[in-house]
Amino acid sequence: METEPQLSQLEQALLEQAESLAREQQSNALAARERILAESAEKVRLAEERDVLAAKVEAERLIKREIQAGESQLMVELDQLRWTLTAAALDAIGEAFQQLTQDRARYLRALETWLGAAVAALPEGELIAEVRPEDEDWLIAEWPALMARVAPTRTVQLHAMAGQSSLGGLRVRLADNRAQVDQTFEGRRGRLADELARVVMERLFASTPDLDMLMKG
Repeated sequence: METEPQLSQLEQALLEQAESLAREQQSNALAARERILAESAEKVRLAEERDVLAAKVEAERLIKREIQAGESQLMVELDQLRWTLTAAALDAIGEAFQQLTQDRARYLRALETWLGAAVAALPEGELIAEVRPEDEDWLIAEWPALMARVAPTRTVQLHAMAGQSSLGGLRVRLADNRAQVDQTFEGRRGRLADELARVVMERLFASTPDLDMLMKG
């Protein structure tokens, strides 16, 4: 499906940016630590002229406190960066999804894939597929052929979502509401958000997660 490689490319670009920023942050932290050590060493040298033992103890205390403060600040900045990159990635995915819904042929193929996965996951029984009202308008004509390809042995009624807004996709449920599979953009985005945050965090600390997991939302 063409949209999946696009999402993968967005995520790859994000992860590469995260790696670059992480390396920069780590380099800055090391440089700061070296500067602190050098400055503290000079303080120790001057203080030793007055009171060698007392100055050494005090200098070591100052070094430890400054290094700890620098490390704490770095962790705060990395955490802020993680959430900023995660939010940026989710925004980019939303824009890509909106572009997908505007390409009728590609969007139909995506809906067919998501519908097939939902039907396969749900137990026996009559199904209802809910879509945006604007999608229902044109899907009505496509529905018989779509069902013949995806679920020829199941009954799936097409309904418009009532009182809900969505960027697109569909939600498939049993008619008696015992179970459902949410393949709307919002549902898929919700499943992706935690995983994306985890991947960004791991990349910032030089881990190498399996990017394919992101595409299983």
